[in-house]
Amino acid sequence: MAESNAQNKAKLISETRRRFEAEFVADKSDKYDPRDVERLQQDDNWVESYLCWRHNVIDETLKMLDESFQWRKEFSVNDLSESSIPRWLLEIGCVYLHGYDKEGNKLFWIRAKYHIKDQKTTMDKKKLIAFWLERYAKRENGKPITVMFDLSETGLNNIDMDFVRFIISCFKVYYPKYLSKMVIFDMPWIMNAAFKIVKSWLGPEAVSLLKFTSKHEIQDYISVEYLPPHMGGTDPFKYSYPPLVDDDFQTPLCENGPITSEDENSSKEDIESDGKETLEMISNEEQPALPKKINPPESASKTDENEKVDSKIKAFKKPLSVFKGPLLHISPAEELYFGSMESGEKKTLIVLTNVTKNVVAFKVRTTAPEKYRVKPSNSSCDPGASVDIVVSPHGGLTVSAQDRFLIMAAEMELSSGTGPAELTQFWKEVPRSKVMEHRLRCHTVESSKPNTLVLKDNASNVSDKTSEDLYLQGRSLSMDQKLCRLHPQF
Repeated sequence: MAESNAQNKAKLISETRRRFEAEFVADKSDKYDPRDVERLQQDDNWVESYLCWRHNVIDETLKMLDESFQWRKEFSVNDLSESSIPRWLLEIGCVYLHGYDKEGNKLFWIRAKYHIKDQKTTMDKKKLIAFWLERYAKRENGKPITVMFDLSETGLNNIDMDFVRFIISCFKVYYPKYLSKMVIFDMPWIMNAAFKIVKSWLGPEAVSLLKFTSKHEIQDYISVEYLPPHMGGTDPFKYSYPPLVDDDFQTPLCENGPITSEDENSSKEDIESDGKETLEMISNEEQPALPKKINPPESASKTDENEKVDSKIKAFKKPLSVFKGPLLHISPAEELYFGSMESGEKKTLIVLTNVTKNVVAFKVRTTAPEKYRVKPSNSSCDPGASVDIVVSPHGGLTVSAQDRFLIMAAEMELSSGTGPAELTQFWKEVPRSKVMEHRLRCHTVESSKPNTLVLKDNASNVSDKTSEDLYLQGRSLSMDQKLCRLHPQF
């Protein structure tokens, strides 16, 4: 069945591409940006998003592509940048990305109180919306987004139905499949009539995505940690520009938990606790382990540092999924798996493999730096070598599905040093265009087996129930692996 669905999907994508090229590009090539036409021929996910939104009806999909591509060229979407937007619009904070809802979807904030209807600035404001959506789409291709319409402190001067209609068109036509839901907060009664019109624009299928909330209902969708105080939340975030809000990854991590600096030295207590850690391996015989290469002799000091982790990991399967970036291969590719609360907090592993001929500097950042310890969080990786990064919740804090990690990487000159001072200077000088970025979500394992390596503290006994589970699954693990007790839900 799965194979049949994949074949049908491939046929639909191929037919959509063929017909769009023959029926639209041939006659309207000057109406489209060539980069969009080229992407349509190469990006299956992009074509599929339009097909899915039009229920796999190719004729309707082609009309949607035509409208979307003409709009993209009219707005010069592929070339939108900070310089395309008036600085005052970026400074006022009426539109930005920040935080996550309870399903882990990014929040797209629209603060209506900062919007005053003005025909002279309408196009700039529309470009601002397009700038943020395109910026998000390029980084998080296909991942849903939740629109937060904050209508607190608004009145008639803030009602601009043309602007609202444009935002809805963005999700109906220009960025299909991206809208998770639209949360309307604290809507004044005077706007009731206006939002009846909005519902008609959305259509019957999308109306269910509208969520009207007050202070009492908003927490059904968003945790207090990502709600500002005026919504009853505890998020201390205050928008400012510059720089742009960059997916919340604004604070560096250090190894000892909450950040005071980028010092990578561990405390004596940390080192002693590390000695007690044992390995819990999630075995999967069908997946080959990633090769671990040995660092060159000249990086002996870095090798010693990594051996603190390697000495505890003698035999295991690497995380099963791999993101293949231009500088680093990163495993796991999308999600970091942590143990459930019932089994106690566990550590998890990120494996970086340098696929270049130069030293690659890397940094790890997170949206919740107060929660995690990361070893190492700011270091470098030699050509062909791998580095294991251990991530652990700090002080028993709870892992949240809304937490995110960012891996930043950039190539260094062969003559550059890789000590703390050299790395600090390097990150100050390296151009943003030279930095590779990759994001990882957090996942707390409940009932499904994770595709990653998990570390656990103070585990020495294997329970009878676990042994029985392993036997029923046909798994055979040797005694010398000294596996700690597996949680039954695995």
